[in-house]
Amino acid sequence: QVQLEESGGGWVQTGGSLKVSCVASGGTFASYDMAWFRQAPGKDHEVVAGITSKGDNTYYTDSVKGRFAISRDNAAKMVYLEMNNLKPEDTAVYTCAGTRGPMRLALLAGCHGMNYWGKGTLVAVSA
Repeated sequence: QVQLEESGGGWVQTGGSLKVSCVASGGTFASYDMAWFRQAPGKDHEVVAGITSKGDNTYYTDSVKGRFAISRDNAAKMVYLEMNNLKPEDTAVYTCAGTRGPMRLALLAGCHGMNYWGKGTLVAVSA
């Protein structure tokens, strides 16, 4: 089955930048729309960004528009999330996820719209 593994999380000061990565194994990565979710302690998963299988369309939640950028490299079976001008409220466990369905519909369904999940990587932003 498809497995996803994140890396690149860590500690960063307010205003700093960080890039998290997700590598896929199994399945056919290039056929999946991908997304990044985040979850702060005690809170529900929140969609952060999404990207279609060919990388021709992206989605960002309003709070990260202009600061975050999602991208993918299908040859390397990787998806990335570059985060700039980080804020304390960005602190969360960031998790990559994949869907067999259309990205826009999957993201509307939230967590239950995704079929495959990684275990997450922690991003901590100090005020």
